[in-house]
Amino acid sequence: MINIEVKRVQGDFGFEARDAYGHTVRLDSSPESGGENFGVRPMQMLLMGLGGCSGIDIVSILKKQRQVVEGFNMFIEGDREQGTEPSLWTTINIVFELKGDIDLEKAKRACELSMDKYCSAAATLRKAGARISWEVRIVP
Repeated sequence: MINIEVKRVQGDFGFEARDAYGHTVRLDSSPESGGENFGVRPMQMLLMGLGGCSGIDIVSILKKQRQVVEGFNMFIEGDREQGTEPSLWTTINIVFELKGDIDLEKAKRACELSMDKYCSAAATLRKAGARISWEVRIVP
């Protein structure tokens, strides 16, 4: 079992979360909803987790395929339900931008394996109703 501690540390909505290994993240609400812009919005943290989860999978798969990953950026866009509470993610689009000596077909396969089989964050978001699309780019 993993233990996470979250405690309020600033203003009304400024929280600090600490994982089981002592790593910390600051979270807050937007100034429009009473926050102080102290940290990441919790719902955006879910998209960050998706990026980290899939990124780890993809690099691991590409390394096993003997591909040389020199750079890796992800650009994630999401839309949420409007006018409902809770306001869930409905659509998420990811652009995986890879740099290095990488075969495009192998990169696509690695992304497909991550998104459809291995990434627990993607599976969790899909179970909540999010439609996730993605594309791969190899850049110079």
